Amino acid sequence: MPFLHVVRRVAGAIALFWLVVTLIFGLVRLAPGDPVTLLVPPTASAADAARMRSELGLDRPVSVQYARWASALLRGEMGESFALHIPVATALRDAAPVSLLLGLVSLLLSFAIGVPLGFAQAAWRARWPDRAATMVTAGLFAAPAFWVALALVAVFTYGAAVVGLPMAWRLPALGVRSPGLDLSGPAATADLLRHAVLPVVTLVIVGAAGVARYTRSNALDVISHDFIRAARARGASPWRVFARHIIPNALPALLVLFALTIPGVVAGSVFVESVFAWPGLGRLTLSAIAARDYPVVLGAGAWYAAAVIGANLLADIAIPLVDPRRRGAGL
Repeated sequence: MPFLHVVRRVAGAIALFWLVVTLIFGLVRLAPGDPVTLLVPPTASAADAARMRSELGLDRPVSVQYARWASALLRGEMGESFALHIPVATALRDAAPVSLLLGLVSLLLSFAIGVPLGFAQAAWRARWPDRAATMVTAGLFAAPAFWVALALVAVFTYGAAVVGLPMAWRLPALGVRSPGLDLSGPAATADLLRHAVLPVVTLVIVGAAGVARYTRSNALDVISHDFIRAARARGASPWRVFARHIIPNALPALLVLFALTIPGVVAGSVFVESVFAWPGLGRLTLSAIAARDYPVVLGAGAWYAAAVIGANLLADIAIPLVDPRRRGAGL
């Protein structure tokens, strides 16, 4: 890929990021509600509220607030949380490992399950296994993540307790650690893994279904090309056609999907983190929205925007490396 093309892509990504965070700032300021009313005690006077509004800088024009926030963001500063009274960067840094662990594990499992299933469906196209798998994946992909989470809790936590299964067989539904236990080493790791089962399975169920449907559609598109029919006419076995022609030509689209799904999984775990009370970025963002904690909402929005745009940029740059047809392309 030409160097100037990479420079143009990077410049476009930076401009797009700034446009997105500007829109987020505008939407946050247009949202109804005043954070000061949630921060001051019920007995506070109007003067107390005005003094706090001045301390937070909310009494200045929106244009001045935007200029101050934008200049701070360029310096790598995101301000201090209204509700938590800690730097926004610290709040995001503390919550990010939880979301990254949950998101990346579920992403890898989603592709490990969804990609082979999608290729198998393409190989079995128009047969009953393909029809059955298509119905199942369509239903699971359309199901809201929070509904799947609640269904799993009803079966493996509440249902397991109702039928009297031992505690070791009941999957915990809340938090990342068992309360009241001081665990360390392998015991703490095992306890964390038990708490992670239901959140990860929730995301994998929805994610793998979507990956399988995309893989099937992409593989069928490759199968329709003339060079696939030519390979079959030369006597190549079905498995050789899949291994030598279909999978390599489907790889670039799957690479783009993987890159774009990385930030999407983290952002998509918002409701899952809320259902299972995992202290990640999703739960932090929802709490900040409810509390009108502008700095945290803006910081989380900037983080999500950077993740999505950065993943898109990396995928765009990486495609020519895995797709010989696009090597040397200037656009």
